[in-house]
Amino acid sequence: MRKLNNVKQLGRTSAHRKAMIANMITSLIQHERIVTTKQKAKILQSYSEKMITRAKKNLTATDAAALHNKREVMKTIKDRDVVAKLFDDIAKRVKDRKGGYTRIYLLGNKRAGDAADKAIIELVDSKVEEA
Repeated sequence: MRKLNNVKQLGRTSAHRKAMIANMITSLIQHERIVTTKQKAKILQSYSEKMITRAKKNLTATDAAALHNKREVMKTIKDRDVVAKLFDDIAKRVKDRKGGYTRIYLLGNKRAGDAADKAIIELVDSKVEEA
């Protein structure tokens, strides 16, 4: 029985799921908006908000706590440029916000291959230009 196990598996192994979430968080922070499926967006929202909260706490932290926060984020996000953007740019933009750093828009059309619901997940205070 699967009691007290609330991990959404997404049909993947744990290693694959962990790598996929890390890649999606990196892409979300780098581009500030990505298109994915609805279920992946819901899972990505919880993980990315925890990363942004940790980066936001770094604004008022001591030196030791700031280093710890950065190392904890770098366990998931391997790209140093993306981590720098998170801590220097995004954390300062959302410092007055108490939560809800990301937004999910459901797209009406479904993916052609498997009819999965598509969604856009973006940062609320994003600086994305329309193409």
